[in-house]
Amino acid sequence: MSRQSQVFGIAGCGVIGAGWAARALHVGIDVVAFDVDGAMESRLRAAIEHARPALESLTEGMALPARGSLSFTTDLKVLASAAGFIQENIPEQLELKRDFFSELSASAGEDVLIASSTSGFMPSEIQKGMTHPGRMLVGHPFNPVYLIPLVEVVGGAQTSPQALEQASKLYLRLGMHPLRVRREVPGHLSDRLQEALWRENLHALNDDIATTRELDEALVYGPGLRWALMGVNQVYMLGGGEGGAKHFLEQFGPALEFPWTHLKAPVLDEALAQKFVEGTKEQAEGRSIRELERVRDECIVAIQKVLRRHNIGAGRALNQFAETLEKNGAPSG
Repeated sequence: MSRQSQVFGIAGCGVIGAGWAARALHVGIDVVAFDVDGAMESRLRAAIEHARPALESLTEGMALPARGSLSFTTDLKVLASAAGFIQENIPEQLELKRDFFSELSASAGEDVLIASSTSGFMPSEIQKGMTHPGRMLVGHPFNPVYLIPLVEVVGGAQTSPQALEQASKLYLRLGMHPLRVRREVPGHLSDRLQEALWRENLHALNDDIATTRELDEALVYGPGLRWALMGVNQVYMLGGGEGGAKHFLEQFGPALEFPWTHLKAPVLDEALAQKFVEGTKEQAEGRSIRELERVRDECIVAIQKVLRRHNIGAGRALNQFAETLEKNGAPSG
């Protein structure tokens, strides 16, 4: 197996790109990172170091291999020739992504898989104009990428089954939970669910029903605690008591006809944007983004460790990752 095939490429070194890099390096995979802005190298390295304590805590006691090495380039051809798998993380603009994939695919060998972190575009939209489009797919992660295991794996009209299988295996190697989306739709799965919640959040804020703090409290003190281990469907099944899902639908199904929710998002004008900005600033209580990230990371690690004891939710992915490391028998790094 060539050295190139063992190198994980990052295109775009913002928050998502840095998260991918941190995760790959931690599990012993070399990373070559590309960005058009050379100043991003120092930010990338700082972000990776910021993520490192949480990653080490999450995987404490696991048989991790020696840490991978990181290199940085502003030359797209260097990225294309050095990496066996490339994860794109550039801004969410369709034409920009199409142009980028067209240029990158023309330089990268036909056996190099290229995935997009896009949160909403379908792979078929991005594949147009690519060289060897069968190796392109969506691998949509969640922030912070270095801690949250879910990655939605989506193929386009021209994506080969082999590409989806190979990408899923690599994501497993990164300690992630690759969720194969059955068919491409805008927003994939998770973002479609999140978008519905986000719209209702903005309506409540716009209509002065609640502040950003109150809306977040409505989740973190309530349903958010359940969502860490069970999704909406399983939670509602339990809500039916001994009668399970059938009884739940009989009891609460009629509520779907009530005008409780909005289907269309409100106009995001300056006044609504200001409510969101000022509300979240007040919630931060003077703490910086980095301080809040550290709190978030510590809590995400703790939750996953508890879930791991019960082999449920994200804890199952962590157990599977530990088992894979043990089977590989890699020396600790």
